[in-house]
Amino acid sequence: MKWGKVIISAIVILVLVGVGGFFLYNAAYSQGESTGYDTGFPAGRDEGYTSGKQDGYQTGYKEGQTAGFSSGKTEGYNLGKTEGYNTGREDGYKQGYDAGMKAGAGQGYTIKDPTYQEMATFLTQDRTDQNKYVEATYVCSHFARDVCNNAENKGIRCAFVELRYPSTGHSLVAFNTIDRGLVYFEPQTDEKVVPVIGKRFYQCVEPRPGFYYLEPSYDDTIKDILVIW
Repeated sequence: MKWGKVIISAIVILVLVGVGGFFLYNAAYSQGESTGYDTGFPAGRDEGYTSGKQDGYQTGYKEGQTAGFSSGKTEGYNLGKTEGYNTGREDGYKQGYDAGMKAGAGQGYTIKDPTYQEMATFLTQDRTDQNKYVEATYVCSHFARDVCNNAENKGIRCAFVELRYPSTGHSLVAFNTIDRGLVYFEPQTDEKVVPVIGKRFYQCVEPRPGFYYLEPSYDDTIKDILVIW
């Protein structure tokens, strides 16, 4: 009987110890799990973040570099192509235009009919009338030639005019102005002339204020007016 009580007591003690150990185990497990989580989570997060950041940076850098290079290359190519095209087209147009003008007209500029004011301004600025008349060397035809050349160098269309007298002749210049029509001028004096066939030349000149033309000793009756453009 005595041994039975001892055995029962031992069993009770073992049960109590087991139950207590179980609860202690669970409590320790929970505490350890919580502590381990609290410790492991931040450490794992930091390690994972650092590792992931580095890996993401390297991957993103490579992909970004490739995409950026491709995008920049495309954009740069397009911009460069456009700029080069426009510049080349402008230069090519100018060179082609100049070459075409020289091939078509024999000179690198165009001439046009002026307004009356443009013509008057040109004659005022031109200095051909200040040249000296030299018999058989620099005469009326030379004056007319030089005025024509100077006008064309300024882009102004000018005609060489030959007046034919019964035995001689005379040279003038003419401009087909866009607002007053065809007008004639004496290249030696820049005076306006209104030549009329059958009329004497000295009577056709509109002299500057204070000047007038004397009747020449030769017959200067105009028989023909030849306008050469």
